[in-house]
Amino acid sequence: MTPSMPSPGGRQRWPDRLWIVRHGESSGNVARDLAHAARLPRIDTLGRDVDVPLSQRGETQASALGRWFAEQPERPDVVLASPYLRARQTAELMQAAGGVAAAPADFILDERLREKEFGILDRLTRYGIESDHPDQAEMRRILGKFYHRPPGGESWCDVILRLRGALDTISLHHAGARVLIVAHQVVVLCLRYLLEQMTEEQILAIDAEGDVANCGVTAYGFDAAAGPRGGLVLQTYNFTVPLEAGGAPVTAEADAPRAAR
Repeated sequence: MTPSMPSPGGRQRWPDRLWIVRHGESSGNVARDLAHAARLPRIDTLGRDVDVPLSQRGETQASALGRWFAEQPERPDVVLASPYLRARQTAELMQAAGGVAAAPADFILDERLREKEFGILDRLTRYGIESDHPDQAEMRRILGKFYHRPPGGESWCDVILRLRGALDTISLHHAGARVLIVAHQVVVLCLRYLLEQMTEEQILAIDAEGDVANCGVTAYGFDAAAGPRGGLVLQTYNFTVPLEAGGAPVTAEADAPRAAR
């Protein structure tokens, strides 16, 4: 495929291709669903959220996605991943399956792509939040998830602020490249908000339609006609055909209960 040409107004400032992938199913996703089904106040995970690994199904999903990428005419030549273990493992398994053309030097961990931080609501189910922190449940109801920041945690706006810097880095260092981002559900949605210049109402409407699938693919292509210097145009969102074709289960467990997320 011939790379898109930048507009006459200046050099291309975006990648030719950008894929954003949510990590595979994690053991934390499984624990969250079990806790919620049992109406327990707390999600039973050990250690830090940053260290939560993929589940066995998550490993299968990541490998299937890597095999699918390996069969495509274009593969990522730059990989940026959240430093959280489940995201790193997803990217590594995709690479092991031949789905990434990036050299080791182009495999970058970027803490700005980390999971949204939940502060005092971390590991609590909806039931735990309502019983232990009813004031926070009420504040979130009033402010909405876009602006509500739990003590010690982040709002969606906080995540968006750090992602603006990450996109600036991609624009500066990876213009014209084929870039893969492996991160988390809220990061996928907040990147859509930024790249497509959405409003709060627009992105929350997309979020309300359903969770981003584990290893679901959101893809953008560079279009020289999109703006004075070209821009990224959405091609697909929450694409799960690679998993289905590879015989991997499709899962869409939230990383946190909706009351916290």
